[in-house]
Amino acid sequence: MAKKNDAYYFDTFTACLDDACRAAQLLDRAMREFDPAQIKEKLDEMHAVEHAADDKKHELLNVLAKAFITPIEREDIILLSQNIDEVTDKIEDVLLRLYCNNVQSIRPEALELCRVVIRSCEEAKLMAEEFADFKRSKLLRDHIIQINTLEEEADQLFINSMRTLHTTCSDPLEIIVWREIYYYLEMCVDACEHVADTVESVVMKNS
Repeated sequence: MAKKNDAYYFDTFTACLDDACRAAQLLDRAMREFDPAQIKEKLDEMHAVEHAADDKKHELLNVLAKAFITPIEREDIILLSQNIDEVTDKIEDVLLRLYCNNVQSIRPEALELCRVVIRSCEEAKLMAEEFADFKRSKLLRDHIIQINTLEEEADQLFINSMRTLHTTCSDPLEIIVWREIYYYLEMCVDACEHVADTVESVVMKNS
């Protein structure tokens, strides 16, 4: 029974990161097939994904509150669940800013950043799948390193995007809007790195 209960936590981490992957794919589709008239509908769809992830997190915390023994420290389970939740929240934040700022067209640099968001979420999910066997896994460390590499790639794309924005756009309002959107896209990748950092910390503490 203990092993089955242990698996629940790791399976939930993976399921929540699967929701993050769904959110990232939805954001990518919304931006690549951008239609300002459809953005509210996409936002409602995104919120449904975010709500499903929230439900999983709350259920996990309820199970944790009643648990006698846990596979890793309670504080680490809580922190990891919060960090994973933050990934989906940040992805939703990007779409919210497209909606609230009444964006009418998508800059190509944003699409490049979004692809890195997708790759980061997918890598984080693969990492979570390995996490349950962290004491023996030969792949977990590679996923953590890849997420860190993607964060560096996102940083460089963010710098390039900001430079292009300020050298090609003369509308102050558009500059303000896209500075914010680029910032939140980069934060999505940062959120994935925070998940990887937490996993790495747990592995080190339990090795």
